[in-house]
Amino acid sequence: MNTVEIIPFSEELKEPIKTLNKEWLQKYFKVEEKDEIVLSNPQEEIIDKGGLIFYAKYKSEIIGTVSLMKIDHNTFELSKMAVSDKAQGLGIGNKLLIHCLAVAEENNIKTLILYSNRKLLPAIHLYEKFGFIEVPLGNVSYERADIKMEKIIP
Repeated sequence: MNTVEIIPFSEELKEPIKTLNKEWLQKYFKVEEKDEIVLSNPQEEIIDKGGLIFYAKYKSEIIGTVSLMKIDHNTFELSKMAVSDKAQGLGIGNKLLIHCLAVAEENNIKTLILYSNRKLLPAIHLYEKFGFIEVPLGNVSYERADIKMEKIIP
């Protein structure tokens, strides 16, 4: 099976969110204390708080992940998106984002926000392609975040 499948989080799959995110964080930035807490406890920090985690599975291997972290009833943060280096350029980020937008629509989520860094040009371009626009940064809890983007779900 050579297609990419988007699957939901399960307790048996709690490690890939940590390993995939740490891989890219260590490459571009550093793992902050908040990252360590969320990535080590995805069930408690994301799922139990009303959020969702998805994985991209290819040839029985988890190669990407993304989370929708609940902020309030109408707003979720697109967060913890990471794709394995070996799968870069295969459109995995695209597929994860399409899935998140469909889930947002199905669940009547009105607004998606995300925090990123301007040096991650491919990521910023991907978000813009899907209709995210830059909004004021405001208070942010990650040192690396220097841009906030938002998408209103019709």
